[in-house]
Amino acid sequence: MASAVLPSGPQCAAAAAAAAAAAPPGLRLRLLLLLLSAAALIPTGHSHLTSLAAGTAGKCRVTATLVPGCLDEGDGQNLFTKDVTVIEGEVATISCQVNKSDDSVIQLLNPNRQTIYFRDFRPLKDSRFQLLNFSSSELKVSLTNVSISDEGRYFCQLYTDPPQESYTTITVLVPPRNLMIDIQKDTAVEGEEIEVNCTAMASKPATTIRWFKGSKELKGKSEVEEWSDMYTVTSQLMLKVHKEDDGVPVICQVEHPAVTGNLQTQRYLEVQYKPQVHIQMTYPLQGLTREGDALELTCEAIGKPQPVMVTWVRVDDEMPQHAVLSGPNLFINNLNKTDNGTYRCEASNIVGKAHSDYMLYVYDSRAGEEGAIRAVDHAVIGGVVAVVVFAMLCLLIILGRYFARHKGTYFTHEAKGADDAADADTAIINAEGGQNNSEEKKEYFI
Repeated sequence: MASAVLPSGPQCAAAAAAAAAAAPPGLRLRLLLLLLSAAALIPTGHSHLTSLAAGTAGKCRVTATLVPGCLDEGDGQNLFTKDVTVIEGEVATISCQVNKSDDSVIQLLNPNRQTIYFRDFRPLKDSRFQLLNFSSSELKVSLTNVSISDEGRYFCQLYTDPPQESYTTITVLVPPRNLMIDIQKDTAVEGEEIEVNCTAMASKPATTIRWFKGSKELKGKSEVEEWSDMYTVTSQLMLKVHKEDDGVPVICQVEHPAVTGNLQTQRYLEVQYKPQVHIQMTYPLQGLTREGDALELTCEAIGKPQPVMVTWVRVDDEMPQHAVLSGPNLFINNLNKTDNGTYRCEASNIVGKAHSDYMLYVYDSRAGEEGAIRAVDHAVIGGVVAVVVFAMLCLLIILGRYFARHKGTYFTHEAKGADDAADADTAIINAEGGQNNSEEKKEYFI
């Protein structure tokens, strides 16, 4: 005896549509709802009846046992849909599109195979589903206020011969619900290494955490914990602090596909450091300390916490008896050379101690005036030396020209007396005498 073959869910839906069309108008709606409910109760995965073909979105998914001639994309699949990615709380749009319409019935089902829309009628009592468009070539539905429970496969069915089916996958993105940053110590000491943690809770997919100290990016270590399809990410940052970091923000920034812009939180560092000491001379204004003058020094100490104790000492000697100490100020009246030495300002807080030194040297009472007179004397002496050098140069030039002009006469006289003379001096004398003799002879001859 042959076993009975039961109709499938889609065939029941097609029969329901035909019966509803033939029924009187008053019973048409009731009969359609009754048959749709019955069709939804028939299992589609029965081992003796159906075998769903696995494949990607848009491929034919029909009962191979009852409908041997199943069509896929290569054989003329007319029903298409697309995957949807939506952020939690926003609107997802599902579209079942028919390429070549023949006025066949279009149906949309949820992941539990419950009918959401049959043509333009919604049997499912979920008001979040709203019909956006219905025609012979498209069934377009919106789902408002999407939650993580709405994620899954939604099926589009087309009652052709044979029936066709495709599915769309709704993926819900969940931004981090809470972002927290925690610092191991509220107050750190310079040179100390502290631990900073940032936690992004309940997101999907897992978030990426980035660290910044001011505008400088730092590298942390992240751990991901999964719970019920949600992810909690914790990132740890080990940070060595310095006094320059006091008041600088440490920023934890999240990157997630569901987050637009910068989602971040920050904490400001509070760093304690030892004092920084600086000595300033407030008197005398010109900075030259002479005998009989007064000296006033001010010690500036900055630290965190602010130093409350500032002291003055004289290195390797006692403080002068006429020195007056008033907090950060040191005043010494009527300076003399016995006050020479190194004066030190010391400041301390709970972090440490620091100091700065000032070396005092007392000059003679007329040190500044003698310096000015000495500068004038040097200028005068320099001018006199310049005049003398110029005069000597002029004298040398004149003497040179004089000797150059008389050099020829000397050689002429030497030549005239050279014939009868035994040496050069005798030649010159002879030349002069010879010249006189010749002149005398010349006169005598005349």
